[in-house]
Amino acid sequence: MTSSWKKIGLAAVLAGLTLSASFAEAAGVLTIGRREDSTTFDPIKSAQNVDNWVFSNVFDVLIRVDRTGTKLEPGLAESWTISDDGLIYTFKIRDAKFSDGSPITAADAAFSLLRIRDNEGSLWSDSYKIVDTAEATDDKTLVVKLKTPSAPFLSTLALPNVSVLSKKALEEAGEEAFAELPTAASGAFTVKEWRRGDRVILEKNPNFWQADRVKLDGVEWISVPDDNTRMLNVQAGQLDTAIFVPFSRVEELKKDPNLTVHSDTSTREDHLLINHEHGALGNKDVRQALDMAIDKKAIVDTVTFGIGEVANSYVPKGSLYHYADNYQYPYDPEKAKAMLAEAGASDLMLDYVVNAGNEVDEQIAVLLQQQLQKAGVTVNLQKVDPSQSWDMLVAGDYDISVMYWTNDILDPDQKTTFVLGHDTNMNYMTRYKNDKIKNLVAAARLELDPKKREDMYIEVQTTAKNDVHWIDLYYSPYINISRKNIENFYQNPLGRFFLEDTVKN
Repeated sequence: MTSSWKKIGLAAVLAGLTLSASFAEAAGVLTIGRREDSTTFDPIKSAQNVDNWVFSNVFDVLIRVDRTGTKLEPGLAESWTISDDGLIYTFKIRDAKFSDGSPITAADAAFSLLRIRDNEGSLWSDSYKIVDTAEATDDKTLVVKLKTPSAPFLSTLALPNVSVLSKKALEEAGEEAFAELPTAASGAFTVKEWRRGDRVILEKNPNFWQADRVKLDGVEWISVPDDNTRMLNVQAGQLDTAIFVPFSRVEELKKDPNLTVHSDTSTREDHLLINHEHGALGNKDVRQALDMAIDKKAIVDTVTFGIGEVANSYVPKGSLYHYADNYQYPYDPEKAKAMLAEAGASDLMLDYVVNAGNEVDEQIAVLLQQQLQKAGVTVNLQKVDPSQSWDMLVAGDYDISVMYWTNDILDPDQKTTFVLGHDTNMNYMTRYKNDKIKNLVAAARLELDPKKREDMYIEVQTTAKNDVHWIDLYYSPYINISRKNIENFYQNPLGRFFLEDTVKN
């Protein structure tokens, strides 16, 4: 899932500087400092971690990814069967309720699945077009028929964006109102209030089917855009926890006896997006030259303080079908300069959108500017408020920009579809086009033989690398902090926070 920036503004900055300690001291209410504000509570209309990491504790899914981030387990579907031909999936819906007390039915699950497939505003429609029909044969039985067998189908049901919503609540409220304040939740917490640019306030859902598991009374996701301010707020006890710890602060924060620094295994990959529709950037030779002009090891050593690891593929290391032997362009600024000259791009100038206040993004930007200059490329850094940068990428108002992605499902189909085989979002805003890749991505989704499927993903990774659809930079763990009185603050490799297990002493 992509990183995100939206609607932060001055209010969030002020909130980060003047957080009231009363919130952090509230019994049973966990405060979490994060960079960005949420963008929506309509799961099908976001592809951003800032939303999905909240969705995961507000809405529940049919099938979950476990705490280790390595296997599937029952969610709202307590069991399921698959027909011999791999086309018909029958799910038994457990006895559960929405937060408004109404029963969660198979009809709600069918509605949610068809909505992510068919709704014009869905950012995930391509991943669910494999679904032919979804019908509730009774209140507790959902029957899904696929158009063809699909290897990743069960995994896609764990995506927070296909969470089970209340059909009645959504239709009564209307899509826009529900997206602002969902009136029925299927997860551990309900949305009490969303103060735009400041915080999302969650309360424990007493009707959650695992309510006995939830120890917190509530959670507040508080927007504090500046990294250092966010860390200081935790150190001062104004926040219980914070995410996105700057690499530069890790060793110092480890020495604070009041804090715990968490380094959790992740599927995060940072990369440089390239707008293929902007002039010379549409030339593969130019993109290869840019890749060759960037010293990724220097970025890992300088920016991540050695915590990160040079990335060689869009599929994260440790993930299913990651190709460890994928090609890496050698760092060779002189050859890059010669390649640019041969391609008629000797005087290349690039506009680089940078998120102001994001320490790591700003450091990478300065390094890349210096490195690319050695190849004769002039880079203009455009530091923008984080509320603007995502919209600029969507509009194509950029040449290059560093972003990150974390997987949301166990199967590589999700990220592969979104960044290489997807029309809806212009292949993660790069405008990359390769019909051979697009067709291969679709075919890999249908291939049930693991070895053949792995070979297909190796071909996808090598082709994408050759095309330089973007420039892989580095992999890194999730680094978060919490005060010592907080227990079980944990993020699994797919980014899900298990807040139903968190304890505030």
